[in-house]
Amino acid sequence: MSQAKSFGVQTNGRFTFFSEFLKHPLQVASIIPSSRFVERRIAETAGVDSAKSIVELGPGIGGTTRAILRAMSPRAKLLSIEINPRLYELVKHIRDERFIVHHGSAENLREIISSYGLNTPEVFISGIPFSTISRSSGSKILEAISSVLAPGGCFVAYQVSSHVACVGQPFLGAAQVEVQLFNIPPLRIYRWEKDCRQPGLQCRKKV
Repeated sequence: MSQAKSFGVQTNGRFTFFSEFLKHPLQVASIIPSSRFVERRIAETAGVDSAKSIVELGPGIGGTTRAILRAMSPRAKLLSIEINPRLYELVKHIRDERFIVHHGSAENLREIISSYGLNTPEVFISGIPFSTISRSSGSKILEAISSVLAPGGCFVAYQVSSHVACVGQPFLGAAQVEVQLFNIPPLRIYRWEKDCRQPGLQCRKKV
């Protein structure tokens, strides 16, 4: 893609993101997408380079999606789930044979993963604004992540609010948190790792 065309796509994506924020503030929850620096940091924190199966929730205009694709293995698969139809249409145009995008709700996480025959996810990354969705919906999503995530795998959520830490505690325990000031507004990056010390569980192998 030429530099001029790439700039045009990014500008259109940012305009669409802002437009959808005005229409659906509880669903989008931020006035602009995450910064490039934060997108790269999210991929690093999640350790996508050593994962074979990755699920992204709420890709927005696809900035973090592209950062994940740049960092992950040529043999890995990425499934992104977007509930907003206009944002889904933007992300759908990302061309990569390792990439699958699904239009739907993360509340149906198990069914969506099963429908694509994806291997047990080793990484979940979420931009869903847990502070603006109902607690019951948030709990349902986080319970599903906890049960589906591979032993030794990790879940990363990037949020403006600390709400996800409270909702996630019963299912995932305490999170590690990193505050990123190189973003408008500043973001918190939360990271959980699924315990694999229980008998009979085999940990995710990290390379």
